[in-house]
Order: sequence, then structure tokens, then C-alpha cells
Amino acid sequence: MRDCCTPKGGAYNLAVIGAGSAGFSAAITAAGAGARVALIGDGTIGGTCVNVGCVPSKALIRAVESLHHARTANRFDGIEAGAGVTDWAATVAQKQVLVEELRAAKYADVLPRHENIDYVEGRARFDDAGGLTVDGDAFPAAKIVIATGARPHVPAIPGIEAVDALDSTSALELTTLPASMLVLDAGYIGVELAQLFARAGVEVTLISRRGVLPEAEPEVSEALEGYLSGEGIRLARVSGYESVARDGGSVRLTTTAGESFEAEQLLLATGRVPNSDGLNLDAAGIEMDARGRIVVDARMRTANPDVWAAGDVTGRDQFVYMAAYGAKLAARNAVAGEARSYDNGTMPWVVFSDPQVAGVGLSEARARAAGHEVVTSVLPLDAVPRALSARDTRGLIKLVADAGSKRLLGAQILAPEGADSIQTAAMALRAGLTYEELGDTIMPYLTTVEGLKLAAQTFEKDVAALSCCAG
Repeated sequence: MRDCCTPKGGAYNLAVIGAGSAGFSAAITAAGAGARVALIGDGTIGGTCVNVGCVPSKALIRAVESLHHARTANRFDGIEAGAGVTDWAATVAQKQVLVEELRAAKYADVLPRHENIDYVEGRARFDDAGGLTVDGDAFPAAKIVIATGARPHVPAIPGIEAVDALDSTSALELTTLPASMLVLDAGYIGVELAQLFARAGVEVTLISRRGVLPEAEPEVSEALEGYLSGEGIRLARVSGYESVARDGGSVRLTTTAGESFEAEQLLLATGRVPNSDGLNLDAAGIEMDARGRIVVDARMRTANPDVWAAGDVTGRDQFVYMAAYGAKLAARNAVAGEARSYDNGTMPWVVFSDPQVAGVGLSEARARAAGHEVVTSVLPLDAVPRALSARDTRGLIKLVADAGSKRLLGAQILAPEGADSIQTAAMALRAGLTYEELGDTIMPYLTTVEGLKLAAQTFEKDVAALSCCAG
């Protein structure tokens, strides 16, 4: 690793700004193509996913999931169990050990394996002439990839700066659980964290202007809302926010309709904003949209022909695997002169609620908006033998297809094991399968993924009239 700002032996072929998942993907890809690469990092190496996002949140979600399983063990006759939090600080400390281990294994320890990548610690910025600098010193590089990520969004609610609100980062660092919590917004971050803290014993109110997972299929959103409510999470739909203030040990949120909600802590789960400010992008001729997202074309190139961008700073598909995918394309296009285009048509996505929500392709509404004549299949999980044997039939599977060709257009799964099943649907879409072909596919019995086969058969058959494994 290097912490200076003078390249060894002249300019680099590529400078990558940002040392998270996208930055590492771009640097390693470019180095593999023979380029000399500078990976410029400012702060903790590894970015959002390993440090404050995917890894810590999913570790804690799994921890409290064990509590839920114990508390619901009596769904099986003759079995009783119980569980509770005895030392939340120890749970959080164990999570942090995992974060540090993965940060080392997947980031810091990876760099020495790539001789033509120099890690440069410092703050990158374009000077007023559009040249790249690091800590104020000129930094020669033929091409640049910006991969500076994003940070939690703070909504413009009067009083918000004075109440010491939590965000998705600080919430995962709490070593003492509050008695009560208001979670603002019911997108994927809000849903995951609301359920996490509710299962840990916190009284949670989930507040949203658009309902639970508004981008999901309505059948999925409605069902998940019922499951969350069944676990004791209070759900509130509001028209807007008037103000927020701290009164002693409580935070009070007032809505535009005059409603008032109060809790010990307020958690903001209102999305993320790109880390594009402070780079002086205008001077480099790099365009941003109204939200500060760097504008790129299908090949990840910015308005500056020597600069590409990838990952959350572009606002596109904010999943770590898509950030790495986009960065790989950007690096190949930048240093190898290729013309690869970003394609998210069969991108799977997952919300780690319980039951999990996973999807791929077009929803019914988006398929219709795209001009398709649509047919759908909705299969409740109580039609899936795996769910029946587990005595947990929470969920459903929805498939969307083109009516004329029968070609599959999209799928969403709400199921305890939905995350591990959606890739089969993604492969089916990628292969251009019809629902008949998916329904004829051999799948193992007593698995959640078999539900996809049954859902495909439901387009034209009554699966209740079929025997086990019947085609």
C-alpha cells in the first residue's frame, strides 16, 4: 500500500476513486487487463457493504431470526422453546468481529496479490482546470473511474438535525437496545431494520408515506404488511412530516395531518444520497442529475470522455453485486477500449425480511406499461409442500408472462427461503423460457424453489389436482 500522491514512474493508466466494492472491482479488472492502477481510498477500506451495510445488517438479522424460530417452535406439536436477548452488546461485538475479518479477507489482504495496483490513501478531487488531484496534489492518470458510493439520506423535516436520529449505520452500532423506536420509511432498509429491532424486543412503529415495499407487487406488499403487523410492529401510513423534536428521553414526530408519534429513538431509513459532492465534478465536465447522481451512459461513461462512474454514486441498482458488475464494465471499457453495455434485465434483488422478498424482471404494472399483454400466476405458499412440512406457509409466488408468447417476464417470491430461490427465476428469464418450459423443468421435491414450478403450472392447471411431483 502507498499513502503518497506521486505515481511511481509516471501516470497511471487508470485511477479509481473509491475503495469499496465497485472500486475494488474496477481496479482488479483493469489490473487483469494489464493496466497500472491507482486505487484511491479515503477512510475505512471496503466501502458500505462490508462495513456498515450488507454484512453487519444480515448478521444481526440472522441473530434475531433465531429468536423468532424459538418463539414460534410450538407450531410443531410436542415442542416448546423460548429465547431472548441477554447481552445485545455481545451480539453487536460478534457482528463487528465478522465485519473486520471480511474487510481484511476480501479487501485489505487482496491488494498485495495485485502487483500493478497501488493503494493511495487520500482525498481525490478535480481542480478548477479539471485535473485529478489527491490531497491537493496533481495526480496523473490517463483514465478515471469514480466509485465513491453513497451515504444515508437525511430528510428535510424541521428539527431533524437536533434530535440525534439514528441511520442505517449508527443503528447497527447500538450496544443498548432502546425501549421503543420510530422507523421512518418502509422501503427495504426500513423493513429490514424495523423487523430486526422488533424481534430483539424493541417496540417499533414503522412510518411510511407509500406503504410497505411500494415497488414490490401489491400482493407481496399487502401480505408482508400483515406478517409484520402480526409480529407486533405498528404500521402507520402518513401524508407527510411536519416536524420532529426531542422532549426529554423521547422523540416526537408530527405529521402534516396533525398526527403525533413518540418513541425513545428515531431511525431514518429514507434512502441514500450519492457521494458526489466535494469532487468538483463541474470543473471536469461531469454531469449530475438533480439528486447528485453522476449521469452515465449504457457503457458507464460520463460526459467527460476520460471518466467513467459505477456503483451507488450513479444511483443505479444499489446492490453491491450490481456495483461490482457496473465497475467491471467501466474498467474494461476504460482501459481495454471495449464497448460493453450495462444490462440489468435479469438482475435478481432481495429484501432480507422474514419472509424474504425476492424478485427479478418486470412486475405486472411495469410489464403492462412496457406494452405487453400480460397474464399472471399467483400461488400461495400453502400450495408448496416445503412450506407445509415446515408449518410456515407465510408467503406467495407471483409470475408475470407475455400472454401471446407465454414467455416469462418477471417473478417475485415472498417466502422464508425466497432469497435462495429467485436465481432459478433469473436463469429462466435469461434463457427466455416460457411458463410451460419452467413448469416442465425438473425440480427437487420439498424445496421452496419447487414453488416456481408449481406457480408456472398454475397458469393453465389447478395444482391442487396434481399429485406430488406431477408434471
